Amino acid sequence: MGQKKGGKRLSKRQVADAVQALFQAHPGEALNYKFIFKALKLNTHPAKMLAVDVMDEMAWDDYLSKVDNSTYRLNLKTQVQEGTFIRKANGKNSFMPDDGGKPIFVSERNSMSAMGGDRVRVAMMARRQNHIKEAIVTEILERKHNQAVGILQVEKDYAFLVTEGNIFAHDILIPKKKLKGGKTGEKAVVKITQWPSSESKNLMGEVIDVLGEQGNNDVEMHAILAQYDLPYKYPQRVEEAANKISAEITPEEIASREDFRDVLTFTIDPADAKDFDDALSIRKVSQPSTLNSQLYEVGVHIADVSHYVTEGSVIDKEAQQRATSVYLVDRTIPMLPERLCNFICSLRPDEEKLCYSVIFVLDKDANIKDWHLAHTVIKSNRRYAYEEVQEILERKEEGGKRNENSHADPYAQELRTLSEMAQKLRERRFANGAVKFDREELHFDVDEKGHPTRCFFKKSTLATQLIEEFMLLANRTVAEHIGNAGTSGKSGKSGKTGKSAKTFVYRIHEQPDPQKLEQLRTALAPFGYKVKTTGTRGAISRGLNKLMEEAQGEREQKLVETMTLRAMMKAKYSTHNIGHYGLAFDYYTHFTSPIRRYPDTMVHRLLTKYQQGGRSANQDHYEEMCEHSSQMEQTAQQAERDSIKYKMVEFMADKVGQEFDAHISGVQSYGIYCEIDENHCEGLVGMHDLDGDYYEFDERNMQLVGRRHHQKYQLGDAIRIKVARANVERRQLDFILADD
Repeated sequence: MGQKKGGKRLSKRQVADAVQALFQAHPGEALNYKFIFKALKLNTHPAKMLAVDVMDEMAWDDYLSKVDNSTYRLNLKTQVQEGTFIRKANGKNSFMPDDGGKPIFVSERNSMSAMGGDRVRVAMMARRQNHIKEAIVTEILERKHNQAVGILQVEKDYAFLVTEGNIFAHDILIPKKKLKGGKTGEKAVVKITQWPSSESKNLMGEVIDVLGEQGNNDVEMHAILAQYDLPYKYPQRVEEAANKISAEITPEEIASREDFRDVLTFTIDPADAKDFDDALSIRKVSQPSTLNSQLYEVGVHIADVSHYVTEGSVIDKEAQQRATSVYLVDRTIPMLPERLCNFICSLRPDEEKLCYSVIFVLDKDANIKDWHLAHTVIKSNRRYAYEEVQEILERKEEGGKRNENSHADPYAQELRTLSEMAQKLRERRFANGAVKFDREELHFDVDEKGHPTRCFFKKSTLATQLIEEFMLLANRTVAEHIGNAGTSGKSGKSGKTGKSAKTFVYRIHEQPDPQKLEQLRTALAPFGYKVKTTGTRGAISRGLNKLMEEAQGEREQKLVETMTLRAMMKAKYSTHNIGHYGLAFDYYTHFTSPIRRYPDTMVHRLLTKYQQGGRSANQDHYEEMCEHSSQMEQTAQQAERDSIKYKMVEFMADKVGQEFDAHISGVQSYGIYCEIDENHCEGLVGMHDLDGDYYEFDERNMQLVGRRHHQKYQLGDAIRIKVARANVERRQLDFILADD
């Protein structure tokens, strides 16, 4: 970057960039003025003095360490960190440090073509005045993904893949002999065989699967899965292994289990469910007449997957790798082969099934009088959909007599008894400090081709709460059984026996980050809300519940719920128990869904081992599996969200040009997000479509304010929009303001 004497002067920015690049090229070395001036070809006095000023500022900013009056070195202690790279399609990439600090911006030119999820080493760039903190990737430690999904372009001499959202700085070049028959315009999965390096800037790959024509529903769903490295096919050898498993239950097996075949038992699931992994049984307990309260035996029966899937088998290895079933809008990608999840293990009505059960003796207020864990055999009397149960629970008696227009359900009384118990459990949970997140979930009805025909929110009901509370009770009880074992304090030592609790898989949830709570408090203050950020665990959670209750029905309700949710940490699996903050449980696990979650299968195996007197399992091995399961859960959720976005845009594609009533659901510096009132689809009115003024973003009050006419667009405002564009490929919905 040399400068001729008498030539054009270098700017401070040019000198700063050059100095920064030089120190990053020599990360462990102390560099003196003489070396720096020579390396940068600074041969005029003003240029040298400018460089000295720049280095002084960098030292002040802790980017450089001053060795002596004329020597500096890169401050590696604070400037070099390891962590995870987060790639964004808009180029606003970031780096998440391992220590859990704040994400740091990484521009595309400084990313070394790192992909989302890659483990990287970064160096902090010198903080320039009025600029955000930036990092530069210096080394990619571990590649998270080695494949990409996109659209093929086949030319005369070469081919390339255009990735979705242009997530790479360059398209992936593909030798024509590695196309696997792919044609221009088709979606394909490409394995990356060569990453950009100092020798070559090219990104090379080979096609491993041609998905098919863009816009085809199956192709698009498979593309979403492939994008996250999730499987969209089931390996033939695993299917074959499942087909060899016998569904027959031998008399010897039944004799070794507690028999619940004659006890009233039913499943309650979504109407379209095929894998029923939990059932409830209920019967009155005969008791001495001296007791006033009626007692009930309630069984929480869970499909005994670990009886059929043996540890280390082909099926088990595949399930362990998948770790979870993935629920896209129009399909389920199961963790287990269909023969197991929908037939052998599924608790279908009028069929004898093997279960692992938590059997409770409860009074009418759902207080536990006794309980035990047992391998059982059941025979479900009835399969209910949530809607059917809800209707039964809502049905009113008229004048003490049944309404003759309503059809009596033979098990209505038992359902009502269970529902009343569930509500008692729920009340106690919130009284103990559980956080009340009843967030509505967006769902679609789809036709036989996968095209969305209706868009709606699923809400929490008495029926869903009935199942939820008994599953929570079973999960909590078995976790306490292993984790508590008389434990006192945080040492893991037992107060009764002096022994450590045995290795177990817990579902843990940390307390909210105080910094995030403070951000929540600051953000909501302009709306008149107060947020408790200090105090006991229970006091903070009760404060959050009060906050969300106060926001009910207000225009900023969605903002309050979203921001409160963001202040929470993510729940995960671990062998190190710290309790579950959101549920306010000291011990919690996942025991109730082994058909769709691998951690539940791990829990079943550990409980069985310990029931048989086995020694504590290898903690490191189980912790590794917990980390993998937590990671796969996050990945599956991202894919599920992408499928919802895709269907939302597809649902609106034939409504371009139509007008709708909406309300502002989000305000950003680049525009306003609006949610249509009738179908809850959300799109963006970009800043360039807000005509007639220059708008400034007032982040504190979550509004855009016109500089000249003072027109305001604020969160929660009612607004009339017109659908401008529905870009299915980019999963992007664009609105403009309607003329009025």
